Amino acid sequence: MATDAALKTLRDAVKKRQFDGAYYVYGDDEYQKNEAVKQLVLAAVDPATRDFNLDTRRAADLDAESLGSLLDTPPMMAERRVAIIREVGALRKDARSALDRYLKHPSHETLVLLVAAPGAKADKALQMSTTPMEFSPLDGSRVSKWIAHHAKSELGVEITESAADLLHEAVGNDLYQLASELDKLASYTSGAPITEDAIGAAVGIRRGETVSDFLDKVLQRDATGALNLIPHVLAQPKTSGVSVVMALSTQMLALAWGRCRLDSGLPAGRLEGEYFQLLKSTGAYPGRPWTGAARAWAMAAREWKTSECDRAVTALLAADVALKESRVSSENQILATTVLAICAASGRRRAA
Repeated sequence: MATDAALKTLRDAVKKRQFDGAYYVYGDDEYQKNEAVKQLVLAAVDPATRDFNLDTRRAADLDAESLGSLLDTPPMMAERRVAIIREVGALRKDARSALDRYLKHPSHETLVLLVAAPGAKADKALQMSTTPMEFSPLDGSRVSKWIAHHAKSELGVEITESAADLLHEAVGNDLYQLASELDKLASYTSGAPITEDAIGAAVGIRRGETVSDFLDKVLQRDATGALNLIPHVLAQPKTSGVSVVMALSTQMLALAWGRCRLDSGLPAGRLEGEYFQLLKSTGAYPGRPWTGAARAWAMAAREWKTSECDRAVTALLAADVALKESRVSSENQILATTVLAICAASGRRRAA
């Protein structure tokens, strides 16, 4: 809800060209934070005078005097100017005191954008003394909707629903990477709609060959199927042996957690919702959209024993160490060995 409120605040300000004196832009989604700053600047400052009326500073470089000069400088040949202070939490004590004094009576000629550093804890005082805009990472179906909106509004192309879902499934929730892939796809299609075939041709991502498909094969203890997918998965954007091991580790820990919840009496029908809430509260890395992860884990949790999950996590820890230290084995070899170790318990049980 925080992101929805921030987007409404942003849309209203940009549409009406009416701005509050100061905005505090914070939260864990860096892409949305930077886009909000970009849109406010474009709406508030005329391009013809932007060189004179836009100042961007890092908080750590400011003292009380330089901050005062930044905030008190009048606009030149324009109605207003914009002052951006990045990593605002790094302001020194004297500069922060000067900022707090200014925010009690901000200038109507200066739009101040106070941007929090990545991962910074929300500043309650700034939340109270400015117009706060919190941007949290998008989750679930909202990412696919963002993909469609970005393709249409920023790039002028349509993307089919199935293609948006495939791109989300393969790339995850990283809006920077999604924007980059969409830009590549828009160039490839030359204005034609982006389809699954276009994604396969331009990005190398095909249905049945994503990280989600690989994780599902492991859930099903289909070692052969998972092994066949490893080369395809490692060839995808921003995918590495380490990121695959991270996703597998999250999956196996989630299965153990879910099995414990079921054994303690949780109705099976509630487990998917419990998994989704777990992902929201922990920010864990599932390697795929949260909705798909929660659904897959809920369906598989009853099929895995806690002891099997424990052995899988042990194998994944060894794989993580090997990926970061080994100069002999390839990522493909290490992942293949790990998949066989995780799925081995199933083979022993069937043989028995």
